[in-house]
Amino acid sequence: MDSILHNDVKFVAGVGEARARLLDRELSIRTVGDLLNHFPFRYIDRTRIYPIAEVSEAAQLTYVQIRARVLSIGYAGEGRKRRFTVYVQDATGRAELIWFQGIKWIEKRIEVGREYLIFGRPSFYRGLLQLAHPEIETMEQVLSRKAESGMQGIYPSTERLSSALGTKGMYRIIANAWSLLRAPLSDPLPELLRRQYGLIGLHEAYYNIHFPQSAEALRQAQYRLKFDELLGIQLHVQSRRADRMTRHDGFLFPKVGELFNTFYQTKLPFPLTGAQKRVIKEIRQDTVTGFQMNRLLQGDVGSGKTLVALISMLLAVDNGYQACIMAPTEILARQHYASFLRFLDGLPVRVAILTGSSKAKERRTALEGIASGEVQLLIGTHALIEDKVQFQNLGFVVIDEQHRFGVEQRARLWTKNQQPPHILVMTATPIPRTLAMTLYGDLDVSVIDELPPGRKPIQTSHYTDAARLRLWGFLRKQIALGRQVYIVYPLIAESETMDYKDLTDGYEAVSRDFPLPDYRVAICHGKMKPADKEESMRQFKEGEAQILVATSVIEVGVDVPNATVMVIESAERFGLSQLHQLRGRVGRGGEQSYCILMSGEKLSRESRARLDAMCETNDGFRLAELDLKLRGAGDVNGTLQSGMALDLKIANPTRDVQVLTLTREAAEQILKQDPTLEHPAHRGLAQLRERHTAQERIDFSQIS
Repeated sequence: MDSILHNDVKFVAGVGEARARLLDRELSIRTVGDLLNHFPFRYIDRTRIYPIAEVSEAAQLTYVQIRARVLSIGYAGEGRKRRFTVYVQDATGRAELIWFQGIKWIEKRIEVGREYLIFGRPSFYRGLLQLAHPEIETMEQVLSRKAESGMQGIYPSTERLSSALGTKGMYRIIANAWSLLRAPLSDPLPELLRRQYGLIGLHEAYYNIHFPQSAEALRQAQYRLKFDELLGIQLHVQSRRADRMTRHDGFLFPKVGELFNTFYQTKLPFPLTGAQKRVIKEIRQDTVTGFQMNRLLQGDVGSGKTLVALISMLLAVDNGYQACIMAPTEILARQHYASFLRFLDGLPVRVAILTGSSKAKERRTALEGIASGEVQLLIGTHALIEDKVQFQNLGFVVIDEQHRFGVEQRARLWTKNQQPPHILVMTATPIPRTLAMTLYGDLDVSVIDELPPGRKPIQTSHYTDAARLRLWGFLRKQIALGRQVYIVYPLIAESETMDYKDLTDGYEAVSRDFPLPDYRVAICHGKMKPADKEESMRQFKEGEAQILVATSVIEVGVDVPNATVMVIESAERFGLSQLHQLRGRVGRGGEQSYCILMSGEKLSRESRARLDAMCETNDGFRLAELDLKLRGAGDVNGTLQSGMALDLKIANPTRDVQVLTLTREAAEQILKQDPTLEHPAHRGLAQLRERHTAQERIDFSQIS
């Protein structure tokens, strides 16, 4: 029976050839199954009828339903501007219905004196309720309507589709597609599993996601369909991890050698925190098991992840292997290079750098050195994955700010060896631990949850534009003390569509208010030539420039301990994670540092909540929890990649953490009993797993 789900959508009543092409082009809906997997994103309760007097501008209702009798009809305008107007009335007041299109069709269906149920989006003109192009039904039609019409789903659409299908068109064709099913949908979940987790059947879930009989029926349908999606991911991720852990193909690092010990005992720039020591021990244990390490390292900004990475890379060098670190920007790569040279000064370790803008001599030296094995540590950007880059014996790979790389880009580093290197992926974007462990089921998760001693909490304040003179005064005082300042803008140039501060005007204003020769203002943004960007950063790092005006290109990795003030213009434009990253550029020395969030006077409730949270805490993990509540999925496919495309129709890994945790538990139990899902009762579970395996274009079983 499920074969009907593969039928072309054009055969569904109300679709046809033209609409089928449109559905394919706009929403990639090609089959009956695709159509039934297009779920509503919200619902309107069509059982509620508002008295006209209760519908007011203050109520801010998206849709309303009224029951009223037609008083009169009329026409106005000519040609394209012609409109059809209907005045209706109930016991509490009057309303106006307007049509600008389809007038010939609608005027045949309206009778003066007849009562109708009217549904549409409310607006007001001179205090009178108006509904443009509402849906109308006679009371006879309402009484004969099917029960499933009580809660009407509102479906994701596009402008072109909405124009072609109307406000209720998607609902109608999905109802028509459902009527094609002559038997219940086969259920992939064994009955025992459904009972254990309180899940309704799949057929019932699909019916109630499209035509819910009640709020409770809808809740159960959503729970079941989310469970299926997230269980498929967990089965896939945990099967992949189990497969990796059965192969003894990881490089062995049996000794803690001279480089590691000398650096640890004599070169550490500051004592390691307990959290750093714990993570180094976890990495050390991974590299003596015989299995390939695949570890995610989370640490708040300034927590010392890079130092942990360097110590771990020295472990590889001590055992005769090369190591590399891939950074998302040239600024960060060159900063790592400078730091490594400083940390390793006097030790017999050769370090090289390779970026897209490396000069010919630097590039040649790096390529020859890593091919011969003379270069033991290589630092770079995306340039590391080029075909010309050939290692002699790559044993340890660090990927910094891993979410900034595509999955295939990250995986290319694995192919530099016949045998996969150990992998450490690092992120300063905090992810709540439960969520990280569940989403990254194929990785081991480490967390650095302490800051190095001596760091003072950054004081964060929120100012509006009215306090700009006060801001300039504060910046002058900080610069007079010998400190430096970042000023970050969301846009490079003025935008016609977004009313935010831009860097170009900001640079002119700052240069005007802080004139030379007393102050030097440097500028840095993503559209600058690499050499110009590097020169601006050099001026700021070396103290030649007191102020750096930039975009969020400096969000990651820029380390200037003398910079004590971060000003973020139009801060409401940024998400919590990005605001926290930007704030992390200051507070890296021993002086008190400040983050000042500038915004306009008018803020949405969500924007104000973000800015308030920034002022209340410096804890990135607390901010991450709040971000999940405020933003939901957000950039889940960016920040939370685990090596697969999360093509989810209804589940949201950040919002549905409870369901995610349950599916992780269920997957563990199932795979413990049947690791290959070969049992006949698990045939449907194997298909759930394969949906996610099929989304991968290459074998990511060895890399995050």
